[in-house]
Amino acid sequence: MDGRDRGVQPLMRSAAETRRLPSQQRSRERVERMLAAASELIAEQGTDALKMRDVAERASVPIGSLYQFFPDKGAVIRALAERITAEGRACIAEALTPVRDTEDFRSAFNGLVDTYYALFLAEPVMRDIWSGTQADRTLRALELADSRASAALLAKALLAAQPGREREAAERTAFFVWQLGEAAVRLAVSVGRQEGDAMVETYKRMALRELLGD
Repeated sequence: MDGRDRGVQPLMRSAAETRRLPSQQRSRERVERMLAAASELIAEQGTDALKMRDVAERASVPIGSLYQFFPDKGAVIRALAERITAEGRACIAEALTPVRDTEDFRSAFNGLVDTYYALFLAEPVMRDIWSGTQADRTLRALELADSRASAALLAKALLAAQPGREREAAERTAFFVWQLGEAAVRLAVSVGRQEGDAMVETYKRMALRELLGD
């Protein structure tokens, strides 16, 4: 077995630093096939069972080409995680930017939590990639940075809805609430659907009381 298939290596560099970035259209298309293949395999087997040779075979590329862009399994998972992170943050910004008052905020927040929960229920790849982050220091750092950025968007919307709020306190509360939300959704998808739905509804009520003070 190739040593690079033995789990996610805890590298302290970003995905861009640990792999070559494609510059030509043909290379970009090849990388897309590699990532799509990895995503399919993770959905089928989980991150622990992911093997570089399986990714190359599924993507119909030579193993050398795969290693040219992704030096190890960790780099593949980091690339997928960064993509999910970027897409998620764009969705959050789109939902929160129009907020002008407390009712806007309440509606946008509830919608975001419901969307996040639905995605975790529908996309096992997201759950498995999150699980893979726990073994990789780089991914844990990426996840924390993303959580802070998402919470900053939440705090900005909260201050738009309640302009009299003290900024630092609003930002601190938003970050804490966001962290609890991520944990709540991951717990909810690990139990039965009825219990999970109830957990998410409970979280939304608690979070809005803390955020809006009602």
